[in-house]
Formats: sequence, structure tokens, C-alpha cells
Amino acid sequence: MTADVAGAPAQAGAPAPLPTRAVRWRAARDLGLETVQIPLPGPGEVLVAVAFCGVCGSDLHEIADGPHAIPVDVPHPLSGAVAPITLGHEFSGTVVSSGPGVTALPPGTPVAVEPNYRCGACTACREGRYEVCTGFGFAGLMGDGGMADHALVPEYMVKPLPDGFDLAAAAVLEPAAVALHGIRRSTFVPGQQVLVVGLGAVGLLVCALLRDKGAGVVIGVDPRPSRRALAARLGADVVLAPDDDVAGAVRDATGGDGVHVAFEVVGAQHTVDAALAGVRAGGELLLLGLVHELRIPAFRMLNAEQRLTTSVGYRDCHDELIAMCAEGRLDLAALITDVVELVDAPDALVQMATDPGDGIKTLIRCGGSRS
Repeated sequence: MTADVAGAPAQAGAPAPLPTRAVRWRAARDLGLETVQIPLPGPGEVLVAVAFCGVCGSDLHEIADGPHAIPVDVPHPLSGAVAPITLGHEFSGTVVSSGPGVTALPPGTPVAVEPNYRCGACTACREGRYEVCTGFGFAGLMGDGGMADHALVPEYMVKPLPDGFDLAAAAVLEPAAVALHGIRRSTFVPGQQVLVVGLGAVGLLVCALLRDKGAGVVIGVDPRPSRRALAARLGADVVLAPDDDVAGAVRDATGGDGVHVAFEVVGAQHTVDAALAGVRAGGELLLLGLVHELRIPAFRMLNAEQRLTTSVGYRDCHDELIAMCAEGRLDLAALITDVVELVDAPDALVQMATDPGDGIKTLIRCGGSRS
């Protein structure tokens, strides 16, 4: 259900709306902090007081030169939304209230949001692969999201957290789910050697998760020294800049064979080329970075029996990640480099879309935040 701009007439018989501040995408480089009216939750819906919302590269692409995913003419089939859209799909908070039929989420429950829509009826959903639902989309891109004081979401998106779970760290669970789903999609098994090209938030989380899952050698590649340093802290054994002799270093670290699995987490031809160059015969290239088209050396890959696998979004990842954090095996807070207040978010986001800087993960502190 989408939010109505403040002042719009309420439908007859509808619950009284809740005024809430929200960062609204109206067009490329046109953001505003508006007061919108969010209906109280209907059947199967949950109203969340948002604590923190992470900024994703997808948000910045929409701000810089969108729309790419944001619906502007035809409403999204599951959210029913068109622009203007409340941004933000990486968010956490506490339950304010729930609609009829929701029994397991009492007010005050700390939660993270798994923001992907699902219809529950298409072939992919019936097979449990809701990340490729025919109505695929995310709250915060294809419907109203979490850069706001409050967000109204379907119950299936809401993941309860243990008491005392850091709500700032919980906002990083969404990119961690992208990383975990990618690893699950790959053929990786403990003891294998791996290469991660691109050490943004998702790439760093791939490194951390692979280390926890028993990788033999983890090699990370990124042009930014600060990201290479954090990758080393999170478990990478070897960290390289793109202008290093990456192929030679990979051979040295793997006994001359190359890695079993290379994870490409940028979405560019040159990084795909670099990742594939490090893969051994019989190995695998796993694509996590978004890119429209690629050239691959099909003849060479065929003769080496190398696999090409893709991964998008996530499914059923949050419970494992929440448990890992609770057990102290995964430090999501280590990725948080900046926190911006909600009132300052529109200007900060436009600036980030122009110059992303060296930060890893910026959070927006929303109205429901707790220190």
C-alpha cells in the first residue's frame, strides 16, 4: 500500500492516516523531505517505526540519472506504486502496530526488513524462489521504503530481531543477505580458494562470510586502500589493487592453479575480465554486480569447463545472518562509516550520487532510532 501526500483526501471508511516524514524521489536529482500520510496497517501489514536506513548504490543510481527501476508511468504490479517514491530498502526499526491476521509481531518488537515483494502465486514463488518472482521488486525502489519515520510493509518482509540487537547494524542485514545468497548460489565448499573483485559493502560481506564458512584462501581486489584495509580486517588473506599483478598474485596464492570461485561484485567488463582471469580450470565465475551486457571468452571457458553463475537478491537468508551476528561471528557495524540525519538526507544523497566518496555504508537515522 502506498503513502498519500499530506493533505490528500482519505478514502471513505479508511483508517486514520499517520503523518510521517519521508525522503521522496520525484525525478533524477530531485529529492525532497515531505510529510506523507501512511494508512494504519490493514490485513497482513505491519507498521514499523524506522530506526536506520542504509544507502545503496541502487538508490544513488536512481538519484543520479534515474528512473531505472522506479515506476513512473505504470504502477508496480505488487506495490501499486508510481513515483514519487519513498526511497530506502535497507532498514530496521520497531513494530508500532500490526493489521488483522498478524499475531507474532507485537508492538515494540525490534525488526529488520527483507524488502523484496513476492506474489506467492507464480511458478518461482511456488517453488520457493521468491527472489525471481514475476512481480520482482523492492520496497524503496518499486514501492515506498524506509527513508522515513515510519514504513508500512507486508508481514512477510518483517524479520524479528533478538532483544538488544543493534538496530544500526540491522540495517546492514540486507546487503549481507545479497552476499550470502551469492555464496549459496555458487559451488563454494569449505577449504576452497576464492577471489572477490570489488570490495564495496557486498564484496566485503562476501569476504567476511567466506572466511566464516571456511575458505582456504580469500583474495580481495579493489582500487581504494580503505576498502582493502577493511577487507583484511574482515578475513581476506590477500588484498590487491587492480593495477597490481592480480593474475600473478592469484597464481602465487593458489599454487599456480587459480581460484575455485571468483565473485565479481562491481558490474563492469574490466572487473569481469579480471575475475575470470583468476579462475582455474573447472572453476566458477559468480556474477553479483549488475551490468546490462558482457563479453565472455566462451571458447576458452568451454575448453576449461568453467562455470558462469548469476545471483540476484536473496531468499531465506536473514535468519542465518541474524544468528551469526548474535553469536559474534559477523560484525556488520564495521561497515558503517557515516550516519546522516533524516532531515539532511536529501542534500546528502544528491551529493553522494555526484561523488560517492570513500565510505562503505552510510545510514540515514530516522525517527524511530534508538542509541
